[in-house]
Amino acid sequence: MRFPAMRGRIDRRILLNYRVDPERLAAILPAPFRPKLQRGMGVAGICLIRIVELRPRGLPALFGLRSENAAHRAAVEWDGPDGLGEGVYVFRRDSDSRLNACVGGRLFSGHQELASFTVAEESERVSVALVSRDNKVRMSLRGRLASALPPTSIFGDLGEASSFFEAGAIGYSPLGAGRFEGTELRCRSWKVSALEVEEARSSLFDDPIRFPSGAVSLDHALHMSDIDHEWIDRGELCCDRALPLR
Repeated sequence: MRFPAMRGRIDRRILLNYRVDPERLAAILPAPFRPKLQRGMGVAGICLIRIVELRPRGLPALFGLRSENAAHRAAVEWDGPDGLGEGVYVFRRDSDSRLNACVGGRLFSGHQELASFTVAEESERVSVALVSRDNKVRMSLRGRLASALPPTSIFGDLGEASSFFEAGAIGYSPLGAGRFEGTELRCRSWKVSALEVEEARSSLFDDPIRFPSGAVSLDHALHMSDIDHEWIDRGELCCDRALPLR
């Protein structure tokens, strides 16, 4: 089943990024995906995005919807029918929109779980927290806009980080039995700022079973705002060697 393109505006987007031991990250990725490396490290994180005016392409913005959303994901590569692919593998999506949670994967691509978000924003500061309705996901972030990435980052500068994540526009999420649905984010402009992280917590990345001590650490965060965009259905990717998240 192919879904219609959805159009909207990214009011605010934060990419909270972790550097991960590549062997540990590979162990929780299903085939055919493998970690996309940056200076020998895997990269994973949380995309926190507020979308406004979201509607099927062709409808005026007046009919658009607003929602807070989160995607836990990892930068990946895979060997596809057209050669090497790159993008992100999405472990899970959460949204505060009951409509998104109800029709995601049915009327538009991307299944989403229902979650509660708490957001506070000032001119250069932001905090976002979420608790999923099924209580499987909790996270919080507090930070402020900055002029550069932290010196400990595996990315040399803001431009290098920007290019890395701009290339990861296609996201695949599990459908079951070695099937993955693809969605492409097409932004009409691309501009990121550094976000200095003052505090970050994540039930996924702080989990010592999934990520033992030393396997993951916070790298940096990026901030984007006011970007017209579209979500494009990229169909399914299938692999009979797919493994469950463990």
